Amino acid sequence: MYGKSPVEFPRRIVCLTAEHVEICYALGAGDRVVGVPGTARRPAEAAAKPRVGGFTTFRVDRILDLQPDLILAFSDLQADISAELIRAGLPVFCANPRSVDEVMQTILTVGGLLGAEPAARALVLDMRDEITQVREFSRVWPDRPRVYFEEWHEPLIAGIRWVSELIELAGGRDVFADLRDRKSARERVVDPAEVVRRDPQVIVASWCGKPADLAAIAARPGWHRISAVRGHRIHEMDGADILSPGPSLLIGLRRLHELVQEALDARD
Repeated sequence: MYGKSPVEFPRRIVCLTAEHVEICYALGAGDRVVGVPGTARRPAEAAAKPRVGGFTTFRVDRILDLQPDLILAFSDLQADISAELIRAGLPVFCANPRSVDEVMQTILTVGGLLGAEPAARALVLDMRDEITQVREFSRVWPDRPRVYFEEWHEPLIAGIRWVSELIELAGGRDVFADLRDRKSARERVVDPAEVVRRDPQVIVASWCGKPADLAAIAARPGWHRISAVRGHRIHEMDGADILSPGPSLLIGLRRLHELVQEALDARD
């Protein structure tokens, strides 16, 4: 009868980013994922799935061979591959979250696409609860230490929006919060001398999958005057915990909270 046909949700999903792999598994749809990027690390069982490429370079033939009925992509950085796959007749959902709220909205949207709305709502509720706990804990702190988050080093890139928001939720002040509305990395390049002028009390580096050289950061010309360098508060954070806009951002939030609290305690 009309209106009684069952809805067919995707059964063969190819994810082009690590966070979409993580989201699918968190929503109970890991068994439907048939292809993942080489950057996928969570959950561990995703490593057994066929690899379809990196972050911006992909094997289209490999993707086509997997016969996906849904491809999950991310941002303008994957616009070209998304367009190519659409021209090949494949359904593509390309998310572009910039803020913490948009990350959670993406989870809800993916949940709808997969027919997993209840699981998506539960996951987002858990994320919001933890964010609220961290924010309320740090709200009573007498000060908010200055934090510089370095996304890349040649050139220096800072101010990515969701990280800037996480720094504030963790109890800190992002020294480049004024850049958070600039969407592209090219618009968020900073002058090393400006980092010195803004004098962060905590430096956190996460170089997009490349190991951060903390000694080299401390040795930059003039950076010996920065409070974080003088106080030996230069830290590396795993990009999977802070630069992958999905559920793992909570790991990054907790780590930022620890680092900010350490800086605050060091002033006592």
